[in-house]
Amino acid sequence: MTFLASFNPLYSLSGLFVGALVGITGVGGGSLMTPLLVLLFGIHPATAVGTDLLYAAVTKTAGTAVHGMHGRVNWRIVGCLAAGSVPAAMLMLWLLAGIDRKSVEAAHTITTALGWLVVMTAVMLVFRKQVLALALRAIGRRSKPRPVTIALWTTMLGLALGVLVTLTSVGAGALGVTVLLVLYPRLDVREIVGSDIVHAVPLTLIGGMGYWMIGEIDWGILLALLVGSIPGIIAGSLIAPRLHERTIRIVLALTLAVVAWKLLSA
Repeated sequence: MTFLASFNPLYSLSGLFVGALVGITGVGGGSLMTPLLVLLFGIHPATAVGTDLLYAAVTKTAGTAVHGMHGRVNWRIVGCLAAGSVPAAMLMLWLLAGIDRKSVEAAHTITTALGWLVVMTAVMLVFRKQVLALALRAIGRRSKPRPVTIALWTTMLGLALGVLVTLTSVGAGALGVTVLLVLYPRLDVREIVGSDIVHAVPLTLIGGMGYWMIGEIDWGILLALLVGSIPGIIAGSLIAPRLHERTIRIVLALTLAVVAWKLLSA
């Protein structure tokens, strides 16, 4: 498939839709984009993941600049996350390069992992406060962990995210932020979100470049997605203050639940 032949305006409309949701809620990028490519357009899961990883690297770069200018980045957290995620991502890419990615088994593995991560994302969208309250209450009953222990847990979180994001392109947003809020309850939420976005840029870039090297990137789709998503994110950010975010999150969670059911039943 040539570059121009794979450029489809419907991809741009999908990018516009997903970009608007990201602008309004701050989540939904990989959780919706990769499933849309697989379910709606019939793109092979490996190609969908690789294309979405590069798409995320480009779109999150703008978020990195904004958070960096406002001092909302904790570089210690970013460093701990990257210490685990970068080696994990490289290991996953090495494993993916050595298998038949077009096989039924490989496609099923990626689709199943993607489906369950979308389920978890949907749950976190609606019940994040409750999950955080339970986790913090459980931790509160124990002695306060030492900084070195928290740093180790952060690195382990990065390792898990490196595996999940490289395999499915999902996990660095809703799931990563939730765990970081448990590990660092005293930090400003904006600092947690900013650190998570900054960490996601090199992770998705490494993953995307790795998929490019093994031939799993569709550049026409990538360009079409960016054409729609960039104005979508801007528009979503502008209209977000006028909308009831809780309602949007519930609608998005229900949409993700349907998407997950389609993925897991395929």
